[in-house]
Amino acid sequence: MAGGAVAAPQGNAHFAHLLHPERRWFNNRRLIILNAWIVLMLITSSTNGYDGSMMNGLQTLDQWTSYFNNPEGGTLGVFNAIQNIGSLAAYPFAPFVSDGIGRRRTIFLGAAIMCAATAIQTAAQSIGMFIGARFLIGFGLTFAANSAPMLVTELAYPPYRAQLTSLYNSLWYSGAIVAAWTTYGTFKINSSWSWRIPSALQGLPSVFQVILILFAPESPRWLVSKGREDEALKVLAYYHADGDETDGLVRYELEEIKAAIEFDRTVAANVGYKSLFTSPGNRKRMRIIIAIAFFSQWSGNGLVSYYLTKVFDTIGITSKTIQLLINGILQIWNLCWAVFASFMCDRAGRRALFLISTAGMFIGFLFQTVCSAQFAIHGTESAAHAVIAFIFIFYAFYDLAFTPLIVSYTVEILPFPIRAKGFNVFNFVISLALIFNQYVNPIALKHLAWKYYIVYVVWIVFEFFFCYFFIVETKNRTLEETAALFDGDQAAAHIVGHARSGTCGASSFHAETHGRPQSLYVSIG
Repeated sequence: MAGGAVAAPQGNAHFAHLLHPERRWFNNRRLIILNAWIVLMLITSSTNGYDGSMMNGLQTLDQWTSYFNNPEGGTLGVFNAIQNIGSLAAYPFAPFVSDGIGRRRTIFLGAAIMCAATAIQTAAQSIGMFIGARFLIGFGLTFAANSAPMLVTELAYPPYRAQLTSLYNSLWYSGAIVAAWTTYGTFKINSSWSWRIPSALQGLPSVFQVILILFAPESPRWLVSKGREDEALKVLAYYHADGDETDGLVRYELEEIKAAIEFDRTVAANVGYKSLFTSPGNRKRMRIIIAIAFFSQWSGNGLVSYYLTKVFDTIGITSKTIQLLINGILQIWNLCWAVFASFMCDRAGRRALFLISTAGMFIGFLFQTVCSAQFAIHGTESAAHAVIAFIFIFYAFYDLAFTPLIVSYTVEILPFPIRAKGFNVFNFVISLALIFNQYVNPIALKHLAWKYYIVYVVWIVFEFFFCYFFIVETKNRTLEETAALFDGDQAAAHIVGHARSGTCGASSFHAETHGRPQSLYVSIG
């Protein structure tokens, strides 16, 4: 468990006096523009969500299975896993590119690769061509997905930062919805265009990003890290204070960024991958990050995400129309729950959502297993219908934490100098877990059928106890409180003193805050 003193959560009270009382996301033109840019970054996740749902749909299409000679078992696993193998190939480079050329340009690079890859996938004439295209999609996605959520969290207006960052992974389901209903709409086309059309649409978010992302603002934190403080100030002022560079919140944000970056550079001169594990605080962070990355893919959700058709086959639901229809409805269900949880992260708290999520997943998956067994052993039709109901219940609980929080929680507990590398480790672990699931699941389902579910039932119990003992609550924490949770009070005090020494001389800032004692706001500094 994390050590160090923990102050009581204070909601937004500790920085509310720095916010313009009438500046809201819906009535301020520049905040509306900023949030529009953030949506452009958020749809990176849609590309990934589209892929899982599309592959589910394609397995239902006779036109696709016959075109590629009815892939089964290991071959089918390769079709699904190859995208994540492509992601693995890009992981050694992604964080260095993100920190080197900036967040925007890295998103552009990844989106450009994905545009080319989806064109190849759409035009595929052979198994090799299709698999090669999916490898490239994964390769490009790694660059975009490494930078996009960091840029969101480093640009967002402070009161909305946690919710917007949580929405990143939640919008996975927006892509899944489009893919599910696209394959539902094309499965009656009696040609290869039944699967080529969904393949082409996978590149649509990337097309928007290639056209627009270079016009978006760059991360103020990245700009400060490169010595471009004036540019960082202009970005913060333009979007957070209607262009007023003397605004109290803006000056405070800038000094906070400078203090945190300077402190981390001083204390951790080596910010390579080794630094992720050299200090007790970073080891605590990485233990949590690696665990939740595995849990997000090893909770039984991989069965439904990529092999829903195979799951339906085990309970006697073989109608292609019904399979595609349930897949489409399930993605809408998932998006609703994930978005709901995104806006609850600061109210309910991260720890509570993780615990409720794992407990609910256990119940949902346990009964799904029992009902699948009942159908397999006794042929009970009502048990098959119950399996579908418990799939929906399982996903409702999964979406409370393991969709919205895994990205936002990861980036908020990582300090800036190691954020790109730490987040890269998070994505790397997810890809490893996905490759295992995508390759092993179809083989295990073929040989074990419903008995394979028991493995996940036991594993989810372990997840619950891990979350109970190790997940650290971070809701509404200031920087010193968050630092104390992972690095101890001494490190926190050093950062606070450094930041305050940078701001106390700024008369405009002091005037804005009316001379009140400050508690440094940092959700992700």
